[in-house]
Amino acid sequence: QMADPFLYDSGERSHYGCLGHEVQIEHIKAYVCRPSFATDKAVIVVHDIFGWLFPDIRYIVDLIAGHGYITICPDFFKGTDPWKTTDHWADFADWMRDHDPMKVDREADVVLKYLKEQCGAKKIGIVGFSWGGMAVHHLMLKNPQLTAGVSLYGIIRDSEARYNLLNPTFFIFGEKDHTISYDQITLLEEKLKQYCKVSYKIKVYPGQVHGFAQLKPEDMKPDDKPYIEEARKDMIDWIKMFV
Repeated sequence: QMADPFLYDSGERSHYGCLGHEVQIEHIKAYVCRPSFATDKAVIVVHDIFGWLFPDIRYIVDLIAGHGYITICPDFFKGTDPWKTTDHWADFADWMRDHDPMKVDREADVVLKYLKEQCGAKKIGIVGFSWGGMAVHHLMLKNPQLTAGVSLYGIIRDSEARYNLLNPTFFIFGEKDHTISYDQITLLEEKLKQYCKVSYKIKVYPGQVHGFAQLKPEDMKPDDKPYIEEARKDMIDWIKMFV
């Protein structure tokens, strides 16, 4: 039995008035937000288990677009159901088998092609949260078209090959994340030191739980707010450094 990793009820979230629009790209839908000026820089946002429609992830897309990037969140679940608050955690392992964060390559290629050919993007970064953080870790090992990545509280284990990143990657964790142990973060650090030939960074934010960095301002607790804002600034600074 897996504990519920989110402290809020995703069914009761405030409705976020999105700034972007939805598009259909080949077999997937996506949410896109563009900055107010023309740019050849883009960022792909990979959603968590709650999917591409979840207000928090669209808030992040709009936030990154505000920093001058064509920002896109594709539906990596390809129209299938995301995890819902009414689902039972006993079924989570089965759901994960059908929604493997390491089987995102085809969708990533479709989105990269769209960004390059339809949006004129020359440099493309990627950020992902939880499930999406695992997908980013995987893609930064596989896809050289991604200039830089930020993986937030998503970790892939159990293979030496998983530490040989192709391009600069930043790993963000919450200190109180009950889904990722401190040992796993330490192992990641040791293995990256050993195998990784590109820039990387690992940072653990004090007192923060799983999912902390994508909360909208009205959902932040005052004690957590500085860490949430710092994590977001760090995420955007990393992207700005390379993309």
